Amino acid sequence: MNTENLFSYGTLQNENVQVKNYGRLLEGKWDKLYGYALSMIEITDAEVVSLSGASHHPMVKYTGRITDVVDGMVFEISADELKRTDEYEVDDYKRVQVSLESGKKAWVYINA
Repeated sequence: MNTENLFSYGTLQNENVQVKNYGRLLEGKWDKLYGYALSMIEITDAEVVSLSGASHHPMVKYTGRITDVVDGMVFEISADELKRTDEYEVDDYKRVQVSLESGKKAWVYINA
């Protein structure tokens, strides 16, 4: 099975979100993303708010500053699970590929 690395700094670490999206709990490893800064956005999609239990979710934005760092978790997921993640994330986010502190390449959702 081909796997994809997914870097999560927010609600994708939530067990309820994982079970709903993937039908299982994900195992991950801590990692860091440099050159991005964390902020919060309001989520208006009622289903996403209900699932995550929060009306405000974290979001990262590219800054290019090496002093900006976001801590998160890297999960290995299937290509199908990555598509399901695209469906879960609201339109305020877009998926891009980044390099993490560990040297791994991973997908991450950033401000659209």
